[in-house]
Amino acid sequence: MTTNTQQFGDATLTAEQAQLEEILKRKPTSLWKDAWRRLLRNKVAVVAGLYIILITLAAVFAPIITPYGRDEPDFANVRAAPSVEHPFGTDPLGRDVFTRVIYGGRVSLGVAFVGSLTSMLIGVVYGAVSGYLGSWIDDLMMRFVDLMYGFPTLLFIILMMLVIPPNSSPGLIMVGLFVSLGVVSWLGTARLVRGQFLTLREQDFVVAARALGARPRRIISRYLLPNSLGPVIVALTLSIPNLILTESTLSFIGLGVKSPVPSWGGMLSDGWRGMRAAPHLAIFPSLAITITMIAFNFFGDGLRDALDPTMRGRE
Repeated sequence: MTTNTQQFGDATLTAEQAQLEEILKRKPTSLWKDAWRRLLRNKVAVVAGLYIILITLAAVFAPIITPYGRDEPDFANVRAAPSVEHPFGTDPLGRDVFTRVIYGGRVSLGVAFVGSLTSMLIGVVYGAVSGYLGSWIDDLMMRFVDLMYGFPTLLFIILMMLVIPPNSSPGLIMVGLFVSLGVVSWLGTARLVRGQFLTLREQDFVVAARALGARPRRIISRYLLPNSLGPVIVALTLSIPNLILTESTLSFIGLGVKSPVPSWGGMLSDGWRGMRAAPHLAIFPSLAITITMIAFNFFGDGLRDALDPTMRGRE
């Protein structure tokens, strides 16, 4: 009995040694390479990322890939149902809906991307200062964030958009959308970065850098900020669907870009009134909004799992 137990223990020890040797033989990889490898193994996130790239490229190169001009009418096919000639049908002015959906992605995606980048820039700077300095400065800055959270976000955006004259150019309205969405979307990023800084500034490598005389600017840029980028990137990706929905809501109620410049929300606003006679006018813009939001959510979830430090080194 003792001999069998000893043999079983030796076999277990040998298996553990073999596993340890296999781990030691692996080449060390960085966090980003490891995250990239895990992201590629997530098929749903990869498909969602490919769709995001495809729809973004389609919006950027819309004049090249669309079969018709943005405002080109086809008077022989007014409010026509989807067909081979017009895959998404036409609107009451004979304009190709497929072409306008692609062009509408320029506004909806452009506002979402620029708004999220603006919010990330403001939130990272604000949260970094608050989290690094701490003390009463941190309390004061966070109370301001709490105050901003107490104000309805959509109502604040609507009030900012009402400042812009109704007959303004599409470019000015786009700038107003960028500013209004960026001003109210940075609060969550600021809290996230502040929490990361409060945790990281007490780590040994930061304490050692401070003891060696490193300046605060170097500690933030070299040690704290790079180690906080993972959650920030994930939060940025997951915030884009909310910005797309907000822009679509503003366009739906008439506070976005005006016709003839298309946006998904504006097309949906024009199409829902004729749902019975021409349902395709509302269906395809709605599908563009829905599928794009789902794709960003799936990609954000995959990116969050890939950048999770607890998953590093797992097969």
